[in-house]
Amino acid sequence: MRSGAFLALAVVLGASAAGAQAETYPSRPITFVVPYAAGGGTDLLARLLGQKLEQRLGKPFLVETKGGAGTVIGATFVARAAPDGYTLLMATSTPMAINVTVRKSLPYDPSLPVHSVTDLIKLAKDNPGKLSYASSGPGSFHHLNAELLKSLTGMDIVHVPYRGSLPALNDVVAGHVALMFSDLTPSLPLIRDGKLRPLGVSTAQRVGAAPDIPPLAEVGVPGYDAAAWQMVVAPGATPKEIVNRLNAELRAIASEPEVRDELVNRGMIPLVSPLPDELERFVTSEIERWGKVVRQAGAEGIE
Repeated sequence: MRSGAFLALAVVLGASAAGAQAETYPSRPITFVVPYAAGGGTDLLARLLGQKLEQRLGKPFLVETKGGAGTVIGATFVARAAPDGYTLLMATSTPMAINVTVRKSLPYDPSLPVHSVTDLIKLAKDNPGKLSYASSGPGSFHHLNAELLKSLTGMDIVHVPYRGSLPALNDVVAGHVALMFSDLTPSLPLIRDGKLRPLGVSTAQRVGAAPDIPPLAEVGVPGYDAAAWQMVVAPGATPKEIVNRLNAELRAIASEPEVRDELVNRGMIPLVSPLPDELERFVTSEIERWGKVVRQAGAEGIE
């Protein structure tokens, strides 16, 4: 199953600081941290945005992948960096909203006999605890998408966490795990090659890159609507002038037709984000929303 991607392009968490001169920024290369393994959807998005920002701002954007611990390693690295706009995070809902609540024998079935969400729900209910689903780790968006599905359908399926979404996806293809929620970017070629069977997208609307895959809400799970969103963030004390400059550049990039087309082709839903203050309110609402799912999944308070 595929999850749609909600793209929120902005820099948030910025606070004003005296003496900042946005017109001199940047004067040296910027480090763009991805808190996931290389090759995933977030890494590819960071490289696309980094290339565009480099062209617009005239300084290199060096993408570094710092995966591990459910995005905590990469997010912590950026949070502890100097708040000067030279270390940024390609963040998703996991470090920005989900981890707030989360942190404090393998079944094999190589030929899953389901062709629809309704088939899956029936099979899971007829065989409680016997089906497994993969994720990129406890508290990841892939994990909580499945937990949300469980809560809405009453299915009893077992979580099998991996160190990243690509290893998890490989084991689904190999038949070692029954199913998973995945980003569309790495899974779409496998779907086209007949190696994966898509059951639905997590968003309430269809995704441009795969319009034939229906939303889960239309095919057996009324009310299901979840999208992994992504945003560029900086350390909390980054001068407001720098935050606003980056925000303006990212908003302009998101409005470029070729960028929007590229994101749609990668299975994302490009949205030009609101201003930083509005995004802070959005993150707060997401913390509350996903906190409920985390607590229901029993994933709260992981050390």
